[in-house]
Amino acid sequence: MNVKDAHGSTLADGDSVTVIKDLKVKGTSVTLKRGTLIKNIRLTDVETEIECNAEKVKGLVLKTEFLKKA
Repeated sequence: MNVKDAHGSTLADGDSVTVIKDLKVKGTSVTLKRGTLIKNIRLTDVETEIECNAEKVKGLVLKTEFLKKA
């Protein structure tokens, strides 16, 4: 499986990514601000999604179109 970020860089398990757009997290009052660094990502079965832990949110699933490799 070939997972790519918004700029076309290939992502792998354990990479760090940066959020390129403010994202509201459903079910919480948390907003991930642009520029937030997320470390140690995990790839999922879906090519356009990754799993991670960010700030106070555990088990967060993000679309790769809103991320760039750090």
